[in-house]
Amino acid sequence: MSRLPEPRFDVAPIPRLKPDDLIALVSPASWSEDSWLVESVATVESWGFRARVGDHAADRLGYMAGSDSGRAADLNAAIRDPEVRAILTLRGGCGSLRLLADVDTEALRADPKPIIGYSDITALHQLWHRAGVPSVHGAVAGAHARTVQRLLVGERGEPVRSDRGQYGAELTTTGTVAGPLFGGNLEMLARSVGVVDNDLDGHVLLLEINRAAGLGMVDRALTQLLLSGALAKVSGVAVGVLEGFEGYQDRGWTVLDVLHDRLGSLGVPVLAGLPLGHLESPVSVPLGVECALDADAGTLLLAPLTD
Repeated sequence: MSRLPEPRFDVAPIPRLKPDDLIALVSPASWSEDSWLVESVATVESWGFRARVGDHAADRLGYMAGSDSGRAADLNAAIRDPEVRAILTLRGGCGSLRLLADVDTEALRADPKPIIGYSDITALHQLWHRAGVPSVHGAVAGAHARTVQRLLVGERGEPVRSDRGQYGAELTTTGTVAGPLFGGNLEMLARSVGVVDNDLDGHVLLLEINRAAGLGMVDRALTQLLLSGALAKVSGVAVGVLEGFEGYQDRGWTVLDVLHDRLGSLGVPVLAGLPLGHLESPVSVPLGVECALDADAGTLLLAPLTD
């Protein structure tokens, strides 16, 4: 499958970023080390953009980057400021779900701009998706960091290719399918059932799964999504890295057995072994834009993020 179809759902056009445009750096979840904040600012500025750090981005409260009110204030300030053209989250961790009721989605719809992050930031990606605003699943880290810059300036992201040697790649089935890409961290998607009404009809579902607990966690999360009806009409599944599950078994089953059992009930093409999620050098991909998943060729092709 070499060409993408025309979009089948409403997406707010995001203008391409230009030199000297402003990117806001915020911490809506856990706090990051000071060195990572400095490095992130340097990376953004090396791309020819300006960087502005949120007032509470360096706050600390337990495992979170300060209070809920402070983290939400930074996020909303970035959304409401017309000078800000993209929002970079400094890390995932925990805390994004606490902010969902406080995010100014009306301002986001009025002035669409992408948010960049993954893992716990999946909670916020869901609000962007419901608002019809594309976002970026990924990070400005590792060998593929510049993919984020290319996406922001309107270039097509690199084709994502399955690594047949990556643990879990054998989950790949056959078939080709197209549709808007959306998803993220499995645990967060499941925790959001009843909180965010995700419309995944016709979508290719992206899953990143890390071993926060045993196989039962994966089973419960997928079962919750299945029983809620959220996955009833997905057109395909793209599976990223299965962090921490290599060599792990529970009474004879591995995470691959759980995924075969649960995803197999969908009857749609599955492409696994993708370099997405908790990796040293993750590939960043746009969410909310059309994609073409080719399980036979092992590729995920994506439309540009911006207009």
